[in-house]
Amino acid sequence: MVKQKTIQSEITLTGVGLHTGKEVTMTLKPAPINNGFTFVRVDLEGSPVIEADANYVVNTQRGTNLEKLGVKIQTSEHVLAACVGCDLDNVIIELNESEPPIMDGSSKYFVEAIEKAGIVEQEAERYCYVVKEVISYIDESTGSEIIVMPADDYQVTAMVDFGTKVLGTQNATLKSMSNFKAEIASARTFSFLHELETLLDNGLIKGGDLNNAIVYVDKEISEKTMENLKKAFGKENISVKPNGILDNLTLHHPNEAARHKLLDVIGDLALIGCRIKGKVIANKPGHFVNTQFAKKLSKIIKIEQRNHVPTYDLNKEPLMDVTKIMKMLPHRPPFLLVDKIIEMSESHVVGLKNVTMNEDFFVGHFPGAPVMPGVLIVEAMAQTGGILILSSVPDPENYLTYFMKIDNVKFKHKVLPGDTLIFKCDLISPIRRGICHMQANAYANGRLVAEAELMAQIVKNQ
Repeated sequence: MVKQKTIQSEITLTGVGLHTGKEVTMTLKPAPINNGFTFVRVDLEGSPVIEADANYVVNTQRGTNLEKLGVKIQTSEHVLAACVGCDLDNVIIELNESEPPIMDGSSKYFVEAIEKAGIVEQEAERYCYVVKEVISYIDESTGSEIIVMPADDYQVTAMVDFGTKVLGTQNATLKSMSNFKAEIASARTFSFLHELETLLDNGLIKGGDLNNAIVYVDKEISEKTMENLKKAFGKENISVKPNGILDNLTLHHPNEAARHKLLDVIGDLALIGCRIKGKVIANKPGHFVNTQFAKKLSKIIKIEQRNHVPTYDLNKEPLMDVTKIMKMLPHRPPFLLVDKIIEMSESHVVGLKNVTMNEDFFVGHFPGAPVMPGVLIVEAMAQTGGILILSSVPDPENYLTYFMKIDNVKFKHKVLPGDTLIFKCDLISPIRRGICHMQANAYANGRLVAEAELMAQIVKNQ
């Protein structure tokens, strides 16, 4: 079992946003299990949170930009790539502006900051999506394509063809994420001269200079353009090196452009929300095709997770039988809806109920065609979750559990007499002040029959 990881302590970086040109302070903070990567705009009222989720992508011109309820995050990919490259699962990224600092245009300084902060394992298993078949996305308008295929590790290959003499075709491959720091992290963002002119004309790259972006000169520089570049970069003189890039900068790798495109792929695919066990091959990648692929794969993963039925040995001696359950829960038949607890950790619990024709609710609920009421399935899941939350206190018999919120309830299939119901509840966030927020699923006959997001609180019985 691979455990989730976060940073050990918070760490702060300062700089300017590449496109906004604004001074920005970014603080990376440890995050609880199952938090994922989240951005927090501390400069806005209420410090709104924007999850690193592909469904929040609103714009992919010159960076991957997120927006949730009107709150924006620009150029998210470099810091997200660093988080994935450092093998992290949960990080809170606080910003006092919309855009992380560009630093030198790579992920290098973010990786160094994460290593300085330290990395710690957490008490929860990492979910990794295992790719079982080829999944692809093609952008017909550009010919860009991304596929992922089965592999023993998360690997990424980027193949780029810029169609210019100065750059041409380049490839880059990362065979193991453990090599991210050495092979990919220092690859800097880049632009072609013709793109740079457009960006300057449109008021973008206000934070750009020759230290955080490689500029490939793919056309003759006119006197007017040269003067504009001097002014934009605050330089008295600018010239073109023999390798076709503007001066004051030396390439870290001959294929640095392809390596940076690979870095962008890793950062954009972080928006899927989980680690991937598979090989990604990106042909002519860009933020649009990257994030469209992330959306597609994220949807596939969620559907598979929803339909995935965990298997348990029902003949194994349970952790708690009904007698032990009644010592912890205040419920009694006919309203005790859990027969056994078969598995439990600090972050999840699995319970079981054998549904028989003798259930009291069958007498009045569709007596001619008996079906277990959906609300009682939700109650049964809550009782199972109640065992988990009551296990967090030394004297559970002195507490009562109350519902606070029920969200996203869905009933998939009927539950009939003779069915064996299995309830699995996983913490969405750690238990705090007696409040438990969990994802609950109910399974029967090898399929998901109900799901809900539940929040409950235990209160001392006065």
